[in-house]
Amino acid sequence: MVMSISFAESALTDLEDIRVWYAEQGVSAVGERFVGDIFRRVESLAEHPELGRVVPEFRQPFLRELICPPFRIVYRCDAERIRVVRVWRSERMLRVPKGEL
Repeated sequence: MVMSISFAESALTDLEDIRVWYAEQGVSAVGERFVGDIFRRVESLAEHPELGRVVPEFRQPFLRELICPPFRIVYRCDAERIRVVRVWRSERMLRVPKGEL
């Protein structure tokens, strides 16, 4: 079964922040490449929703993450869909805004 994928507003903001930060550093192509890599990794979840590991900070089976160096793609996996909630640098501790899970 192929799952549908959606992005929380927080994840979309994270992706835009990544793109903008690299553009401000004068290496916009790097930011564009990272964002493209992240979207490709997320697409793989449609057929393999449990590909990522359980997020260690929360230890909840429905909250998983893929590592796409140097980023963490955090997503919620339900019976019918996958919702990407954050995309953060992998060294940062995870904080998910209320209502995004």
